[in-house]
Amino acid sequence: MTRTRSRITPEEALQFHLEPTPGKLEIAATVPMTTQRDLSLAYSPGVAVPCEAIHQHPETAYDYTTKGNLVAVISNGTAVLGLGNLGALASKPVMEGKAVLFKRFADVNSIDIELDTEDVERFIDAVKLMEPTFGGINLEDIKAPECFIIEQRLKEEMEIPVFHDDQHGTAVICAAGLINALHLNGKDIADCKIVLNGAGAAGIACIELLKRMGAKHENCIVCDTKGVIYQGRTDGMNQWKSAHAVKTDLRTLEQAMVDADVFLGVSVKGAVTAKMVESMGPDPVIFAMANPDPEITPEEAHEIREDAIVATGRSDYPNQVNNVLGFPYLFRGALDIHARAINDEMKIACAEALAALAREDVPDEVAIAYGKTLTFGRDYIIPTPFDPRLIHRIPPAVARAGMDTGAARRPIIDMDAYELSLKSRMDPTASILRGIAARARRAQARMIFAEGDDPRVLRAAVTYQRNGYGEAIVVGREADVKAKLEAAGMGDAVGELTVTNAAITKHLDTYKDFLYRRLQRKGYDQIDIHRLAARDRHVFSALLLAHGVGDGLVTGATRKSAHVLELINHVFDANTQTGAAGVTALLHKGRIVLIADTLVHEWPDENDLANIAERAASVARDLGLEPRVAFVSFSTFGYPVSERAEKMHIAPRVLEKRGVDFEFEGEMTVDVALNMDAARHFPFSRLTGPANILVVPARHSASISVKLMQEMAGATVIGPILSGIDTPIQICSTGSTVNDIMNMALLAACKVG
Repeated sequence: MTRTRSRITPEEALQFHLEPTPGKLEIAATVPMTTQRDLSLAYSPGVAVPCEAIHQHPETAYDYTTKGNLVAVISNGTAVLGLGNLGALASKPVMEGKAVLFKRFADVNSIDIELDTEDVERFIDAVKLMEPTFGGINLEDIKAPECFIIEQRLKEEMEIPVFHDDQHGTAVICAAGLINALHLNGKDIADCKIVLNGAGAAGIACIELLKRMGAKHENCIVCDTKGVIYQGRTDGMNQWKSAHAVKTDLRTLEQAMVDADVFLGVSVKGAVTAKMVESMGPDPVIFAMANPDPEITPEEAHEIREDAIVATGRSDYPNQVNNVLGFPYLFRGALDIHARAINDEMKIACAEALAALAREDVPDEVAIAYGKTLTFGRDYIIPTPFDPRLIHRIPPAVARAGMDTGAARRPIIDMDAYELSLKSRMDPTASILRGIAARARRAQARMIFAEGDDPRVLRAAVTYQRNGYGEAIVVGREADVKAKLEAAGMGDAVGELTVTNAAITKHLDTYKDFLYRRLQRKGYDQIDIHRLAARDRHVFSALLLAHGVGDGLVTGATRKSAHVLELINHVFDANTQTGAAGVTALLHKGRIVLIADTLVHEWPDENDLANIAERAASVARDLGLEPRVAFVSFSTFGYPVSERAEKMHIAPRVLEKRGVDFEFEGEMTVDVALNMDAARHFPFSRLTGPANILVVPARHSASISVKLMQEMAGATVIGPILSGIDTPIQICSTGSTVNDIMNMALLAACKVG
């Protein structure tokens, strides 16, 4: 099986952290801060009231401050990723990254803290002193054995959860996968011979958790760089390794692997050989978790043992042991019960809930995102990180375990209501964009980028190709492309892109003949045709697409979208007569709303509006949304009466006659369409929830709406998405960023619309 791996260059990584602002985090106020009264409540004198309340009843800090949803990600930089001891300052990008993962996956606010000390006591003292600030502590990238001492002391001396993710995060996901692997093989963990290679923080935590889950001490063989850890060994030992020493004559990993049921690797690439795998017992389980390259690849393992179940730490193989499945949800559950600690029972509950989730049917949106049906089995024993059920399934399991073991300060009374609140707090737009990216990677579309004279377009093209989405074909002059990429610090990318233009193609005459046949009865002569095909990059790019040179086209970053659409129509039929429409997606505060038509129809009639609604519904479904269409106006269900609103009143009747399979209603004002409190005044409405598609009266009102939301509310705008033509073409706006252009390329690759 061919696997496409994305390539990330140093320049791209630095650019990502530099723009739009340095770093990956910001702090935003959750309360109004506009009037003098707001300021008085937020600070002096109003703030004195909660201060006094907390002084009298310290537990109310969880009610009046952010403590209950705030985690510190703390490191001293002594074991940064696989890079070693880079120091506190150089660890900051990793800790910021961990903080944004907390927010993205579990809506946990997080602040990174880098402590510039390798002294264990000073580190412990510094963290202890911050206990009033945080609801939990996530330790990260601290070298062994100091990490064991630090975590143990802090757990003993602090009254909030302290969790070293490098140890326990890996252990929890490993345990979840092993539960299901043994379930498939019909084995009991108590009877299994388990071999662990790598006796660092993660390895020790893995074996300790498995022993808590029923693995027998005498059946667990732990190895490090010096071989088996056996009773009586003195070389390279410490108290944490000694706890797992067994009485055995085995001395090497190769000897230990004979008849083993389970191999756990948190060591180095190539540590496991074909001979070792061959010597394992029947139906072996191999978790080769070394990163970035596993101890043995799944291909190598399966070539020797077809009966093996294999997991790695890599996202491009099945069964990824990914910590992001654990730590956000462990802390979410712990914070929500105001826990004193994250204990073993809570970790085991997390592992068991993850395992149970993988055994259930996978939602359609996950299958769409990954481009394949995922079914519990040897290649799917661990849920995917983007399974939307994780947020409302894992934290409740953790919370229940915390309550059952006395770790909760404030137990959750109504667990059903808690699960419902978890479902509603996550931003659905992130998973939609992730799904589009995953589908694009599987499509491997050859993408034509029409405007190779623009640095934004060139950077987007390079990013598209290096991220493994497919081949990027740039229309431009090679010398110009090279100069602009070099100016952007990406000179090495010139040789990676396919650069073409009318002057170097061998097929210009073919393209001109095609164009002449389309335009000869529309007032264009041979000279006009030559100018269009040879000198206009938008037309030339469309001709490339029409003749199969690429699978999709992105253009519009340098010219007005209406003008670009006019040029595209020389080659393709994307107009009002053929039913094309422009649909713009607005992403704002966890909501996604589509507005149409934003590109093609200047003043649509009721039949056009019905067509636009159908096109927008198609786009919505391509994005994983169930369409709910509102025909919006300044009137609601006939009042006030206006000739201008009449077509919006009639358009729903057109859809009724067509018998469409999605919800629609109108005409109505925007607040009735989007706000369920306003909609309750009209109980006869056919919409069962807030509309996610707004069909507007005209293109000018669509443009005003989109730009107002973008400028005043800071909404993210994707589009206009061109829908209703057979070939994937997407037209950017002139103000597009590199990321915007990339999004449009991904939509084209997925054939959205």
